Amino acid sequence: MNALTPLRGLTHKVKTLASALVMSITLTGISSPSMAADKIDWPEKEELKFGFIKLTDMAPLAIAYEKGFFEDEGLYVTLEAQANWKVLLDRVIDGELDGAHMLAGQPLGATIGFGTEAHIITAFSMDLNGNGITVSNEIWQQMKTHMPMENGKPVHPVKADYLKPVVDKYRDEGKAFKMGMVFPVSTHNYELRYWLAAGGIHPGYYAPHKGDTSGQIDAQALLSVTPPPQMPATMEAGTIYGYCVGEPWNQQAVFKGIGVPVITDYEIWKNNPEKVFGVSSTWAEKYPNTHLRVVKAMIRAAMWLDENNNANRPEAVKILAKSTYVGADEAVLANSMTGTFEYEKGDKREVPDFNVFFRYNATYPYYSDAIWYLTQMRRWGQIPEGKPDSWYMDMAKKVYRPDIYAVAAKALIAEGKADAADFPDFDTESGFKPPQKEFIDGVTYDGTQPNAYLEKFGIGLKGDTVL
Repeated sequence: MNALTPLRGLTHKVKTLASALVMSITLTGISSPSMAADKIDWPEKEELKFGFIKLTDMAPLAIAYEKGFFEDEGLYVTLEAQANWKVLLDRVIDGELDGAHMLAGQPLGATIGFGTEAHIITAFSMDLNGNGITVSNEIWQQMKTHMPMENGKPVHPVKADYLKPVVDKYRDEGKAFKMGMVFPVSTHNYELRYWLAAGGIHPGYYAPHKGDTSGQIDAQALLSVTPPPQMPATMEAGTIYGYCVGEPWNQQAVFKGIGVPVITDYEIWKNNPEKVFGVSSTWAEKYPNTHLRVVKAMIRAAMWLDENNNANRPEAVKILAKSTYVGADEAVLANSMTGTFEYEKGDKREVPDFNVFFRYNATYPYYSDAIWYLTQMRRWGQIPEGKPDSWYMDMAKKVYRPDIYAVAAKALIAEGKADAADFPDFDTESGFKPPQKEFIDGVTYDGTQPNAYLEKFGIGLKGDTVL
């Protein structure tokens, strides 16, 4: 994609004149005193390259580009699809990319040193929900014999309890039950593990301190990494029996007639955070005004995606269908982006919040969201030893940056481009959501008490347990 525009040709003299005509905005009352007197001046770096993976939740980047929101901030952006999440992260770390669409767990995983170690931060959450778990047609037919039905259709949510007899049968026959997820620190990995464990299926442990990063220790279902666009074909080939992935790759299985999405992540954890926009901490320190302007543009894109009850979604689908973005058929993208979701072929149900980009404070980087990911890293052994509650809080504050978000949001409010009522109250916001009860297993999550939360699970590491 070519990010060149006629504006790129502005001379230094014209830019200087334009800068003199624009009054910088002074913002006060934000959560971080060190930033209270900061001004959003012209960007230190104007030409930027951002990476993404071909998934519908990269939409805020595409819309910020297509609708000119980046240009409004004096930014000239190139968007570039990446081969996989590891390549994407490595390119942000080495500076080939200025920032990227990332898995919510990636900045945390990198910062704590699971996998590639580097300090990555996020000041912008890209969306809520958006994932699903799909199984092959053969597995689905076996599951259906164990699940309750109503008017000839399965009762939702479909629990892993109905998969357990199938997994047990495979294991009794000496067959490994294999499933795919997109990356070890992905939401998909943790959601799939959460769903399986809630149904009594052990998804396995990691033991990085012993050099074992397979995540398959004691596993009854073996999870492995598969890039999102390859999920349907890998399942069709019989290499895996199911997977957890973002759209459009669950709906693609329906359209191809090769599998059935059994549950969405909205049904596993209602309004869960999914992707974030990540940059290296050194980049953020070097280009603070650029970073703030990027966040401003992406907030506007998220607002556009959700405004007027998703009225812009059909246009967004046409944009995302371009080969430079997701490159899937419009009909496949529309199946989830426009408020519906198709499970078994012909079983299309209303799921208006399957993709949320702005409402419910979707773009705000909550500390409690970061801590949930850290608890799952501990639960499954990616954090091998017990940590005090204070460690979880310190790590969340190191990676998630609502203070930066507040500056960008207040600038938009002051410019008349956003309404204060659409954001948290920055003067009182703690960064913690109230205790959340809407998980598939009924367990309540309180981000202020991570260790107490871990104690509630029958399957998973907790306390001082070390493998």
